[in-house]
Amino acid sequence: MTSAVDTTRIRRLLDRPFTVGDLTVANRIAMAPMTRNMSPGGVPGSDVAEYYARRAANNVGLIITEGTYINRTAAAAYDNVPHFYGEQSLAGWAQVAEQVHLAGGRIIPQLWHTGVARTATEPPADSPSGVGLAGESAGKAMTQADIDDTVAAFAEGAAAAERLGFDGAELHGAHGYLIDSFLWSGTNQRTDGYGGDPASRARFAVEIVEAVRAAVSPGFPIFFRLSQWKSGNYEAKLAENPGELEQILAPLVAAGVDAFHASTRRYWLSEFEGSDLNLAGWVKKLTGKPTVTVGSVGLDQEFVGAAGWQKQAAVAGIDQLLDRLERDEFDLIAVGRALLANPDWVTKALQGRLDETIAFDRGVLKSLR
Repeated sequence: MTSAVDTTRIRRLLDRPFTVGDLTVANRIAMAPMTRNMSPGGVPGSDVAEYYARRAANNVGLIITEGTYINRTAAAAYDNVPHFYGEQSLAGWAQVAEQVHLAGGRIIPQLWHTGVARTATEPPADSPSGVGLAGESAGKAMTQADIDDTVAAFAEGAAAAERLGFDGAELHGAHGYLIDSFLWSGTNQRTDGYGGDPASRARFAVEIVEAVRAAVSPGFPIFFRLSQWKSGNYEAKLAENPGELEQILAPLVAAGVDAFHASTRRYWLSEFEGSDLNLAGWVKKLTGKPTVTVGSVGLDQEFVGAAGWQKQAAVAGIDQLLDRLERDEFDLIAVGRALLANPDWVTKALQGRLDETIAFDRGVLKSLR
């Protein structure tokens, strides 16, 4: 049971506003992007709007939507994932943004190209070098025309987000998906200007950020999600040390990224030897930009492997999280599975009632509760 003193500390650290660009959120808790596969034909319906609005009404400061496909056929890998293009899909997203705002929240879409996660053979998956996450042959190496079309599609999605009334946009550059596969040496074996050293591998991402920045207003914030790990390869690293990480991050900052969303399996693990900073902490230290941390927040197990899908208590302590937030290691905290099981997780956290939350189990994925 959280004590009254703990509740005071929770509110002092979590229940305070945060501003980046023209976006101000009421508190320091975000909803992490989680694929739900609940948008038939790529069109988010009223149930999707209600799902997000329910979290906004329960004090989630910033909602980062599930990944949404950009306007490129090869971007799609999974059924019933929402699109962020096309008249019907965009009309659905306009309703989502409206309902979240009416509930008092703020919302940004995550723009996504899955890259070699795509298993369909036509069109073949886009990739830097035709190499999959396990080193196998997968997809096709993108031509300059493919790259240019993809960059334009990301910019188109961001411009649509601003037009529809969203509060910013996030670029999915993590987990081995397309942008990340350019960043990572394991999948980027190009010998042109998009491959080689870390800064060169960042060129594709930089061009996307530059195009997005040019397509939206100056105060419209661009978030960039990154990770060391890849889907199915949890030991992978973009950077072995802070110097290598800085080579990737610096050109992204120069291109116009306003905030970074650092995805880890467990937020409490240090990223590099010699410091207890996690990935979000290192990104903030190296760039000076605001960061979002994520990784098993509010849970007592990580999400990977069979155990990660079993029933998990949503009452895991957050004292260490508060310690790190208090020393400005990061700025926002993204909560995932605990918010799927408990739409009111933030309300209960702010009131010191996390002992009343219910456990996450895989069954909650079957509906938009």
